[in-house]
This record gives sequence, C-alpha cells and structure tokens, in this order.
Amino acid sequence: MTNENGLTEPIDSERADQEASLRSYEVLTYPADFTLEVLVDKWNKDEITIAPGQRKFVWSQAKASKLIESFLIGLPVPPLFFYQEKEDNNFLVVDGQQRLKSIVYFVSGVFGEEEDDPVFKLTGLNEYSPYSEATYKSLEKIDEASFNKLKNSVLRSFVMKQIFPEDDTSIYQVFERLNTGGMILQPQEIRNCVLNGKFNDLIKELNQHDSWRSILGKKTADKRMRDVELILRFLAIFYNLSDYEKPMKQFLNNFMKENRNPTDAKRHAFSSLFTRTADTVVKYLGERPFSIHRGLNAAVYDAVFTGFAKNIEKLDRTRIARSKLIDVRGKYKRLLHETNFVKWTSSATTDEDVVPKRVRRAINVFK
Repeated sequence: MTNENGLTEPIDSERADQEASLRSYEVLTYPADFTLEVLVDKWNKDEITIAPGQRKFVWSQAKASKLIESFLIGLPVPPLFFYQEKEDNNFLVVDGQQRLKSIVYFVSGVFGEEEDDPVFKLTGLNEYSPYSEATYKSLEKIDEASFNKLKNSVLRSFVMKQIFPEDDTSIYQVFERLNTGGMILQPQEIRNCVLNGKFNDLIKELNQHDSWRSILGKKTADKRMRDVELILRFLAIFYNLSDYEKPMKQFLNNFMKENRNPTDAKRHAFSSLFTRTADTVVKYLGERPFSIHRGLNAAVYDAVFTGFAKNIEKLDRTRIARSKLIDVRGKYKRLLHETNFVKWTSSATTDEDVVPKRVRRAINVFK
C-alpha cells in the first residue's frame, strides 16, 4: 500500500506485501476457434462478460470498422484471451474487450449500448472499398457471400482455466500482470474486476459513509480503490483474525471470495458493524485519527478500528461525558507510544505473529 496520492503512510512491509507473488499454479491454456456468430451468441447469453473495473470501450467507429473489414477481406486479427471461471464455466475477458465489443456492436447495428447511440456503418474505409457505409443487415442484402464469410469468420481465442489449486486465484496474477493504460492494477482494483458481487458492491457503498470519509480526511474516493481495500481489511481481520496467514493480500483475497455474495442478513451485519464503528471512532477520536506521520497508517488503523469494533456495544451506547472522552483519547495516545505497539505498526506489519498481537492489544486497551 503506497502513498502515491497521500492516502496511506508508506511502510516498507505493507508495500512488500502488496507486491508479493502468491503461489504456484497449474493453469491450462487451450485455443478455441469461435466463429463471430458464436461469440456474439455467447455474449448475448451472458456467457462472456467484461470484468467490472476494466476501462470503457474507447475505440472510434472508424477503428472498429477497420476490424470488421479485416474479417471481410481475410486479414489476420489478434486473438482474444478468456479466463474460464470454475463456478459457472463462463468466460471472463482478459484481453480483447475492444475487438469483441466492436464485433457485437456491428452485429447489433448500433455503435454502443445506449438507445441514442449511432447506427454502426462501416466508416473510414478506403474510398474504393465495396463495404463502405455497409451495416450488418445491409451487408446480407448487398453481398450474401461476404455476409456469410463474416459471420463464419473465426477469431482465434485462448482460454485459461486453473487446474491447481482448486479455486480461481490465478486470475489475480493474470490481471496483475496486465497494463491498463500503462498503469499496473492495484490489488483492490483486481478484486473489483474478478470478484464482483454483492460484497464488492457493499464495500464500495460503505466507502461513501460520512464518518469514514472523515477518518480518511478525503471527501472523494481514491481512484485506485485503496480506501475500499481498508474496509475489506478491517472486516477480514475482525471476522477471521484467528485464521490470518501472510501475505495480507492473499488473506484479503480469500475473505472477499468467501463472502462474494453474502446473505441479506450477513450483508446487514457487515454494514452495521462498519458504520457503527466508524461513527464511534469519529465520536471519540475525531477526524483523521490514524494519520500518524505521512498519511493513514494501515497497521494502526486495522488494530484500533478492530479494537473499537470488538467493544462497540459499550463504546457506542455509553453517554459521552467529557471525562469519558478524555479517558478514551488518553488511552489511544498512550497506545501510540507503547514500545511494542510502535514496533508492531511500523515494521513487519503483515507478519503472522505481528498482526494478532497489535489487534489484541488494541482490543484490550479499549475494554
């Protein structure tokens, strides 16, 4: 967790954890020669999806037209890369979104997905091209042979499927090694892509909570989703501290995967716990309480936030007299100067013996 935007304090152990390679995998990669007609059919049936968080469709109509023309005149086209998910065997687009959507849009007849988007005509082609200004429907009437050639054209695809271990965690590694606009995806951006669901929606919603924004000291959400990751970090530690194993990144991956689509009751429990804790932290400690040196210290945050949460019934319901406010703030200030706590929140912050120690110390302090 870096300090590129001033949100979090740069701690070497946190940065190393974010950059850690996780485990060894056995991934099967095989070619699949789908026709354009089959690809469009799979897309319309939601058997192929674009991972949330990927960049939007950015090609111009002229560029998309060039792609369609390539099929019509027999030029090679770069392949698509899919990840086959274990849960439903559907395909997640890893690379080739622009190409795939160009094909889908041309067949649909509309360049985009909104009602007022323009009709997709092949534009920007050579002035002598017989396909200039053609639509998918008009092509069938004008030149049936070319129409059949297009829908039966094969776009080579490569499908990746994880064999071992028996989960889908290798997709994190695949996404982590892709550049998006020249920028490597951050861990939470990857989770947002490959673990979309009710839990992902929830933590993004909680990220807008007023008290939480006060704790962060920033009104707007972090573009790289590091603030959302902090919410995930708290919930994972609160519920699964006894199962913590390094690296933190894998621990968070596992928790988010396990709770990808929680029941309504569990979703409410997550939401209530987080918002009550954030409100109570602000009530006692004020704004930006975890910004100790340069940005928010993630290790201080996960310990103290969990310490408050484990004692939430008492802290939240106690009428705050001035003496009580001073007492809690005093305990917090003394905690920040304890020799061991300083060590546990400044170095080796994701080690298996360090995380439980600082969290349990904070829980005891706020009893």
